[in-house]
Amino acid sequence: MTGTTERPREILVVAHARREDTVRAARRVIAALQAAGARPVLPDGDDELRDALAGVGHLQTLGVDVTVDDLELAIVLGGDGTILRAAELVRSGTAPILGINMGHVGFLAEIEADVIDDAMRRVIDRDYDVEERMTLAVDVTDASGARIYETWALNEATVEKAARERMMEVILEIDSRPLSSFGCDGVVISTPTGSTAYNFSAGGPVIWPTVEAIAVVPLSAHALFARPLVVGPEATVAIEVLARTDGTGILWCDGRRSHDLPPGARVTAQRSPEPVRLARLHPAPFTDRLVRKFQLPVAGWRGPASTTPTGPETAAPAVAETGSA
Repeated sequence: MTGTTERPREILVVAHARREDTVRAARRVIAALQAAGARPVLPDGDDELRDALAGVGHLQTLGVDVTVDDLELAIVLGGDGTILRAAELVRSGTAPILGINMGHVGFLAEIEADVIDDAMRRVIDRDYDVEERMTLAVDVTDASGARIYETWALNEATVEKAARERMMEVILEIDSRPLSSFGCDGVVISTPTGSTAYNFSAGGPVIWPTVEAIAVVPLSAHALFARPLVVGPEATVAIEVLARTDGTGILWCDGRRSHDLPPGARVTAQRSPEPVRLARLHPAPFTDRLVRKFQLPVAGWRGPASTTPTGPETAAPAVAETGSA
């Protein structure tokens, strides 16, 4: 009887090549994968990272040796910017992203660098959950209605003024109905995942990942009604750059992809059918992630009253300071 050959496990490794600690961590990840018989894969064109990892053995190349559909997982070492880059690389496939924080806040990362070895054991055993995060499909049309650009966003799509000394004039539309026009520095359209990024800095609400919604936050708007909005996940949000705007605007998506917006341009954002998948090792509450990442003060918290009699020496449960949501 002829046996079947198991398909090789192809795992993408994305890392910041100019940081020594990140390169060292990437070497540990690659060594663990190779010891388990998996094949590490590097992004195509990332010669700087490949040079930094010289001597670790053969590394596959995404798009040359391996397709996106072949990937089992993407392991990302870095901050949120590196994770957003990895999301671009794997978007057309189904591989989830496991973020290892080598930056500062690293809100999208699942674990910190000091637990890499345990994380790699879990990866090799396929001992993780996969969480889908909604993304935005973004279209830009010109004043004649012709499509001039299309892209997507995991965190946010932001319409901004191109010149610092000028204000842009826009009209906000929800589900094909005009809501308000105003002068402003821009408008942020955010997913729940991006609600702790630019949306949060601009005064928008934090949205739990389990809540599917779209946040809309005007930036420095000159208007009475220009407060942050939260609309349903199936809503279509449009920002029209009024033709009388003095100068051009610019669209930014996740701070990585941009396109100039001439007067009369229209930016439409709606839920994309293609989510981004995140690998999760620890099913801790999102509240704990907020407390840990933003170092929020919770001293004195007692927790809900217990129905079980407790003595004076019984301590209330503490908010987790380790682990990830």
